[in-house]
Amino acid sequence: MLIINVKEEESIDRALKRYKRKHQSTRLMKELRKRKTFEKPSVTRRNEVINAAYRAEKYGV
Repeated sequence: MLIINVKEEESIDRALKRYKRKHQSTRLMKELRKRKTFEKPSVTRRNEVINAAYRAEKYGV
């Protein structure tokens, strides 16, 4: 559970922005999307290899 302390004279928009930033940094939504469907370990590994090849080609490594 995320707790955001709203300071005196701080607007609710600013506090909401801090909450959103903190929520994004926890990567909660990414984890929820990942758990939504099951992916076989072989498919996970294949995607890692494909992404590594793409990065190597893109950055010339």
